[in-house]
Amino acid sequence: MNDTGLTHAPESRTGPWIQVNPPVFFISAGLILAFVLFGALFTEQASRLFASVQTMITVDFGWFYVVAVAGFLLFILFLMLSRYGDVKLGPDESEPDYSYISWFAMLFSAGMGIGLLFFGVAEPIQHYARPPVGAGSTIESARHAMVLTFFHWGLHAWAIYIVVGLALAYFAFRRGLPLTIRSALFPLIGQRIHGPIGHAIDIFAVLGTMFGVATSLGFGVLQVNAGFNHLFGLPTEPLVQILLIAVITGMATLSAAMGLDKGVKRLSEINIILAVTLLAFVLIAGSTVFLLQAYVQNVGAYLGSLVQRTFRMYAYEPNEWFGNWTLFYWGWWISWSPFVGMFIARISRGRTIRQFVTGVLLVPPLFTFLWMTVFGNTAIDMDLRGTADIAATAVNNMPVALFETLEHLPFSTIASGLATLLVITFFVTSADSGALVIDMITSGAEENPPVWQRIFWAVSAGVVAAVLLVAGGLEALQTAAIASALPFAAVMIVICYGLLRALQMEEEGSAIDLSTAAQAAPYLVEGPNWQQRLASITRYHEEKEIETFLIDIACPALNAVAAQMRDSDLTPRLVQDATHVELRVPHEERGEFRYGVRARAFRAASFAFAEPRRRPEAERRHYRAMAQSSEEDHPHDVTGYSGDQLINDLLNRYARFRHMRRLA
Repeated sequence: MNDTGLTHAPESRTGPWIQVNPPVFFISAGLILAFVLFGALFTEQASRLFASVQTMITVDFGWFYVVAVAGFLLFILFLMLSRYGDVKLGPDESEPDYSYISWFAMLFSAGMGIGLLFFGVAEPIQHYARPPVGAGSTIESARHAMVLTFFHWGLHAWAIYIVVGLALAYFAFRRGLPLTIRSALFPLIGQRIHGPIGHAIDIFAVLGTMFGVATSLGFGVLQVNAGFNHLFGLPTEPLVQILLIAVITGMATLSAAMGLDKGVKRLSEINIILAVTLLAFVLIAGSTVFLLQAYVQNVGAYLGSLVQRTFRMYAYEPNEWFGNWTLFYWGWWISWSPFVGMFIARISRGRTIRQFVTGVLLVPPLFTFLWMTVFGNTAIDMDLRGTADIAATAVNNMPVALFETLEHLPFSTIASGLATLLVITFFVTSADSGALVIDMITSGAEENPPVWQRIFWAVSAGVVAAVLLVAGGLEALQTAAIASALPFAAVMIVICYGLLRALQMEEEGSAIDLSTAAQAAPYLVEGPNWQQRLASITRYHEEKEIETFLIDIACPALNAVAAQMRDSDLTPRLVQDATHVELRVPHEERGEFRYGVRARAFRAASFAFAEPRRRPEAERRHYRAMAQSSEEDHPHDVTGYSGDQLINDLLNRYARFRHMRRLA
């Protein structure tokens, strides 16, 4: 891109081999390296530290996690049901980049894949055998076990992801800010998101993502080790688990090198096929009618107890269960939210807020509930009937609970092999997706950073997972998730306020009468007459025509405005390429005014009732010059404008910007 004037973007170090935002990249990498060295060299001290940190957070900050997560759910429900639900995550004419099937597949795989395999049997059977209150291994504890499992994996978990994902998608695709966590705070601190405050926020996001992904990878390798032990007699010990992490992380680096569409998307779709196959097998081979009945009843019981469960902290019957389960999950989801939130933001461009919230809040949880019912209720039913002693095995060795359940179904060896393969593919997807997101944060949202950077972060996640397993096993994984989530939970609260404020400002801007604001403009030129407009509307323009318009009309017009603004002590910046030219005018804490003109392709009209779907490159297209400013929702057609008419259009919108921001 050609770049003139002053820049207010985050400083980055770019070159043929590195594209990073130095403060975020090097500080994050340094902190992670320090953690790895501490855990590897001082294993016993690290284990004791993890235990004391988890106890402190559980006792002193448990209430904060509960209130925060409840608030996140209420906030996104408000956005979904309010008038803000119609706002698009991108320009109003944008269309979704992925079909619903691909979108849901990527959401599911990046969200909770490994966890479903690890906890699908282990968690329900644990709550059944050792409930937080009351006697275990009873019909009553079985009923409550499924409600507790749904509670941990249901609406609250995905509400956490939605808060981050929605804010990122809105500010990146609708407001043109970088796809990084700091952008969500722009309405509150303005250009200071590019300074130390923004760097600190992104560093918190990187650390939370790293430890959240490492937690998931740790569970995954425990499950893979248990599967290989069940199938081939491979011993379950730390050395074997470290070797497995190394091998599977190597597979993740290959996927990372292939990119989003070829790597993560393809693996996500494979994951869905394998997961549905395994789910269908257990559903059919088990007590099918009972499982379907249990699914309906479990969902109803979960919804009926949602409010009570949301705020229950066992204050009158203190126990370790609350910290080991509910707080662990809330911390895990929060620490993982920069990863999953940024990932679902990147694949959700073009959808409305209502579509985004509804899709992410309902579809993955309903599938998760079905999964937990099929696997969890199958294991509990076997234990209640006495056909298998699943509870005794799972309580002492959670990773083998899944394979112990499959052992009592037909074709158990094939099913166990399929489950192990599914864990491996989920492992690769999680490591690859996590590396992609961390790379985007640390590179300042560069579009095509060098592949080695993503490989570096994928390897780092594997190393952190290995250190956590060696230093403390499951307890260390839980502590890493809960501790890394604490500072980011506070950041998420601020993100909610920033997103709401931005939506309110957008609504206020739409309500202002443009003609009233324009009356004070000192430079007024009439727009195109009706003959010009009709000629422009009815003509089909080729791509070359619009490119010529940008070069010969739009760019000189915006340059002229920029030159005049510099004489008025402003610091405008002009950015352009072959299909886009944009004027950016920073106003410190009042924000940045933007006015851009870009070439946009439209499909040519077709009047056939039904015709075969063509490849995108084979479709006939015509082109228009579309202008949009930072203060408007809808891009407008400026094809055929003269330079003076385009300047007048720009100044009208700049006048509205100054009116809204209370500038003199």
